[in-house]
Amino acid sequence: MIRFILNQHTIETTHPEGLTVLDFVRYQQHLTGTKIGCREGDCGACTILVGTLKDTQMTYQSMTSCLMPLKNAHGKHIVTIEGINCEHLTPIQQAIVEEGGTQCGFCTVGFVVSLTGFSLSQKSATYENAIASIDGNICRCTGYKSLERAADRITQSLQHKNQNQSLEWLTTKGFIPKYFEQIPQRLLALYQQANGSLQQAQQKAVYVGGGTDLFVQRPEAMVHTPITPLLDQGTLKYIYAEEGNCYIGGAVTAEELQDNALMQQIFPDIRAYMKLVSSTPIRNMGTIAGNFVNASPIGDLTNFFLALDSYIVLNDSGKRRELPLKTFYLGYKKLDKTATEYIEAIYFKIPQPTDYFNFEKVCKRTHLDIASVNSSCFLQVNEDGIITQAHISAGGVGPIPMYLEQTRKALIGQKVHADRLQHANKILQSEISPISDARGSAAYKRLLLRQLFYAHFLTFFPNKINLKALIAV
Repeated sequence: MIRFILNQHTIETTHPEGLTVLDFVRYQQHLTGTKIGCREGDCGACTILVGTLKDTQMTYQSMTSCLMPLKNAHGKHIVTIEGINCEHLTPIQQAIVEEGGTQCGFCTVGFVVSLTGFSLSQKSATYENAIASIDGNICRCTGYKSLERAADRITQSLQHKNQNQSLEWLTTKGFIPKYFEQIPQRLLALYQQANGSLQQAQQKAVYVGGGTDLFVQRPEAMVHTPITPLLDQGTLKYIYAEEGNCYIGGAVTAEELQDNALMQQIFPDIRAYMKLVSSTPIRNMGTIAGNFVNASPIGDLTNFFLALDSYIVLNDSGKRRELPLKTFYLGYKKLDKTATEYIEAIYFKIPQPTDYFNFEKVCKRTHLDIASVNSSCFLQVNEDGIITQAHISAGGVGPIPMYLEQTRKALIGQKVHADRLQHANKILQSEISPISDARGSAAYKRLLLRQLFYAHFLTFFPNKINLKALIAV
């Protein structure tokens, strides 16, 4: 039995746990405000809010219901546009109306839901954060300027929000209906049931994190597939440092990764990196382990952690084994993993303040897009300017996420100099095998990776490396 609160109503259902929340709310609950768009998490028309009870406080995040299995709604507060509507227009709806932020109206509900999620969040009420909250919503009519103006108005109206009594303040000001204040108490009875043990996995069940790619690839097959959910497993939700290593639980999401204080300390630019990883609703759902297991040759998080020479911990009914992430990929979509294993954790040696790390990605649009080519680089350089350690990854240039071992060897022991980097690029080009596809020709991808490889060093050593010298024939 799956139990959750949908807007104001408690739901108990035996519908298939692999049914998407989108289909459940539209076809079983007849709440048609949530729209069917791309069914791939790209357009944001199906955006909902997902409220989770944490330490007696509610945390709301925007998610795409087209990729969310019903099982992942268990024990939560699911909010559709119908659950946001008040007797009068909310300040968010009013701002969109007055700024002309709607035309055909198909996408409007998604923008309203996402901006309502922004009002409910603990993030600072800044224009930048408001715009970031709608980076997963696409509109083909307005040109976005009217929506940007609406976001600015909403930001101004939230300046005096009391973060300690957020729900009460928001209901008083009419941002959300009054019933939101009762949700924490109502979820208490469901909370324990929402955190079942992994040992209760059903026979032949599929481990599912956020489902952000699985439900794109196999939506029909997943409807009637038993699911063992990992997204909300508390035992897989952690980030900590110990004995010089950083340990991350497999259920940590991309959004949690970028918001974590330890990760921000280790990687000061992690927010900029993660802004290139999909959109806010997808980052709220997509787990680090899911990105690894998906085995996409252009997986962004996979690429990031390959360059840290990371290790993963696999678990099979309590039996654990460790292996380097770079050996996890045996071939296209082939993993060194059995069907009964899941990724429990990943860990890597924490870089020193004097070390260098950078992530680069080229895609057709800045947000919510798959990379044409991506690359990460880690370097250690001694006082004499000699490279003593190097790890380089590349995506989109081979059948698997690539760890460039020969390029790494070509760099170690060398000084940071244009001619050495040109030589290393020749080695790099011999290691990769890109193909021509919708994201570009093989020749174009080779050029992109060369540019990203050079970009790492231009970022690390802006006063030592000259771009003209690098690209000189």
